[in-house]
Amino acid sequence: MSEQEGPVTAYTWQISAQDQQGGPGLDKDMKEQANWTQLEFWDDNGKPYLKEYEGRGLLQDKAVLITGGDSGIGRSVAILMAREGADVSILYLPEEEEDAQWTIKQIEKAGRKGHGMQYDLKEESNCKAAIDEHIKVFGKLNVLVNNASMQESCEDHREIDISVVTKTFQTNIIQMMALSKYALQHMKRGDNIVNSASVLAYMGDASKVDYSSTKGAIVTFTRALAKQQAPRGIRVNAVAPGIIWTPLQPATANVPAEGMKNVGKGMAPMDRTGMPIEIATAYIQLASPFGSYFTGECIHGTGGIEMQG
Repeated sequence: MSEQEGPVTAYTWQISAQDQQGGPGLDKDMKEQANWTQLEFWDDNGKPYLKEYEGRGLLQDKAVLITGGDSGIGRSVAILMAREGADVSILYLPEEEEDAQWTIKQIEKAGRKGHGMQYDLKEESNCKAAIDEHIKVFGKLNVLVNNASMQESCEDHREIDISVVTKTFQTNIIQMMALSKYALQHMKRGDNIVNSASVLAYMGDASKVDYSSTKGAIVTFTRALAKQQAPRGIRVNAVAPGIIWTPLQPATANVPAEGMKNVGKGMAPMDRTGMPIEIATAYIQLASPFGSYFTGECIHGTGGIEMQG
């Protein structure tokens, strides 16, 4: 990776023109691969370098289910949780099979069992079926990571397609509530749920009104469910990523292919796009004993796009 102008970081490189518009967004088709497993360190001279994430048994022998676990942030979370000792199920769509199989292989390389499932989560019956299949394979469910989502841009709300709005809500928040419903029937004290929200839950986006609205709903859902489940000893938290280099960028950014060269530039104080690994560590914190006093919380990882007071 060649460094580009901007802040000194081991994660910075030149993004090339690319476009996955109209598709599901696949890691295999990204011209520059994201960083899913390497953490940034700094030597005594202030020079950054990358080092592979090493688990310490924080999720030893736990069973985890991750939606959208084939690529992007979900992929990184799956691999890191496996390195922490967890067996992992990932949910994905048929067209994401190649990405999913790569992720499952990384889970297995960590010495854990990986299981892939294809379900359209917009159907409630499929949400129940996914939980049932996970339980059949692993016998328990300790951590549910609700990560799958979609977005489409619309520059003028007068022209928004309400069928797309409905699909966005079904994909981003309704299926999350359904999966949580069926997952909680198998969860006990010490288990937890981690939801993927977004910086747009707090800022909004003029071209993504419906997507922003679903992410705001996820934050409120997280807070309300956390209050409800706290007496059972089950924690519920969320993570709000900023601009992260995932297939969602070239698939849904609604900019020309050349526009991908500047993704993240000038949009945050850190002046770059983030890597999935830089967000995945927040999921590890919330799902593990490190997060034992966190519930109803939302961790922001945005490079400083918005700073909560």
